[in-house]
Amino acid sequence: MDFEPLVERKRRRFEELESEISSPGLFDNPKRAREVLREHGSVKELLAHWERFAKAKRELGENRALAESGDREMADLAKDEIAKIEAELPGLERAVQVALLPPEPDEDRDAIVEIRAGTGGTEAALFAADLFRMYSRYADSLGLKVEELESSAADLGGLREVIFRISGESVFRRFRYESGVHRVQRVPATEAQGRIHTSTATVAVLPEAEEVDIEIKPEDLRIEVCRAGGPGGQGVNTTDSAVQVLHIPTGRIVRCQDGRSQQKNKEAALKIMRSRLLEDKRREEEAKYSAHRRSLIGGGGREEKIRTYNFAENRVTDHRIKLSLYTLDRILEGEVGALTEALQADDIAERLRESGIL
Repeated sequence: MDFEPLVERKRRRFEELESEISSPGLFDNPKRAREVLREHGSVKELLAHWERFAKAKRELGENRALAESGDREMADLAKDEIAKIEAELPGLERAVQVALLPPEPDEDRDAIVEIRAGTGGTEAALFAADLFRMYSRYADSLGLKVEELESSAADLGGLREVIFRISGESVFRRFRYESGVHRVQRVPATEAQGRIHTSTATVAVLPEAEEVDIEIKPEDLRIEVCRAGGPGGQGVNTTDSAVQVLHIPTGRIVRCQDGRSQQKNKEAALKIMRSRLLEDKRREEEAKYSAHRRSLIGGGGREEKIRTYNFAENRVTDHRIKLSLYTLDRILEGEVGALTEALQADDIAERLRESGIL
């Protein structure tokens, strides 16, 4: 495929963006400013990839001409260069193809992650805690920050639910593939006969919404305060620190009680509420404009079983891309990168096929 016409359009668009960025009034509209800067960075990256690809093609042509010359020494050197460039070209071309794809919505945002124990009782709660630990360690390895917003401990250990925020660079791009039903197969510590039990936990990864994305009118909210419940220190049940927020138009409810400060609980609840409403909006748009959606790697198909963690075989299988890795022990310690990279590669290949760029 001849990419030059596409790249030339992007080059003209880059000049327009450069002009818009230099405008003194750009930041009068924060949402627009963010969109312009994001597009500018994306187009700049594409043009850099294109220059490397075009330079390699030019050098390939020059070396092929030298290889046909009468100078044997130069011809031998040129042949070595030809082999080297031909090995590099597919990767350079692939980088151009990927850069030509329109960016996925919200990929550069921070994320709100919700983990809930599913079927399996205590074992499901223990597994939910395992997933929280796994994602926390993965985020830490990437230099990202994890902030727990709300959690509910199970009576016999583990977590019934935990909601936390991950902030840093390109968080949603890395974690978006984790949305769905996660299944664990292992022998519980209380199982006397060594039988393997199957339990589940659900994970929802939401792009964090900003106030400019979702306008929540004060009259659409009912905010109630009450005393926090559950185990804790002497101050837990003596102050009205828990906050419950009801979004009247949708009926959505968020309750936060982990923080001692009523204000912090209110801020956390509103943060979660905005992200859930943004996710609702995004799903509505997808349903409206994409009747045939690809088999959704990471777009939030929470009803689907996306992954199985089998302790007996030390195996993790991602069912969306039919990938099995026999490194479960390391993955649960936070080494999730191999899974993420494989899912990203499959997602990009599907998007390239849909776009016709391939």
